[in-house]
Amino acid sequence: MKITDISLQARDKNRVNVSVDGKYRFSLDVFQVGELGIKIGREYTEEEISKLEDDSQFGKLYARSIEYCLMRPRAIKEVRDYYLRRKTLATRRRSAKTGKIIERSGVKPEIAERVLDRLIEKKYLDDEKFARFWFEQRFMKKGASIRRLKLELAQKGIDNATIESLVKENIRSDDEELRKVIAKKRYRYSDQQKLMQYLARQGFSYDDIKKALENPND
Repeated sequence: MKITDISLQARDKNRVNVSVDGKYRFSLDVFQVGELGIKIGREYTEEEISKLEDDSQFGKLYARSIEYCLMRPRAIKEVRDYYLRRKTLATRRRSAKTGKIIERSGVKPEIAERVLDRLIEKKYLDDEKFARFWFEQRFMKKGASIRRLKLELAQKGIDNATIESLVKENIRSDDEELRKVIAKKRYRYSDQQKLMQYLARQGFSYDDIKKALENPND
């Protein structure tokens, strides 16, 4: 089997279409062409062509995953269990031309795992960086108890050592955070009991909430 044509895609100048024996077979990112040594006239076995098709899937998913990771810091667990796992599932859509249901298989799980490994290797995924981002967003800006924050980070797959290290760096107390949240949220609740329930959901203890509400200027 011989590579007979390599041409830039009209819609995406970062990808090329590759034809084998005169027919389109797969596409690759431009950087993959040099990386894989793809050249017109080079011959491959069917097994080697199949491997290049896997590389095509890898290139597409890797590029999209980078965009996903650049939107905001992501936890490794989030990308693996939510984003990449969905990409391995088959999808169904209705053709606009024929009205028929078209089913498309997902990427191979091993390709998704390969993408995850590359994202970690290239530092697009970093659990400590994510944890610091989450800490700032939930604690420094929105207000949350240390207990709530620890639980959230653990659910995101952050290891306990990283969580404890960030907590030790924190210079704010739960009392300070609680008063900050009360000041921001009090006007939304005419019923103090509902305000207390909201604060409890943020991880603050009932005794601390009661004390802060009874003595707002302490």
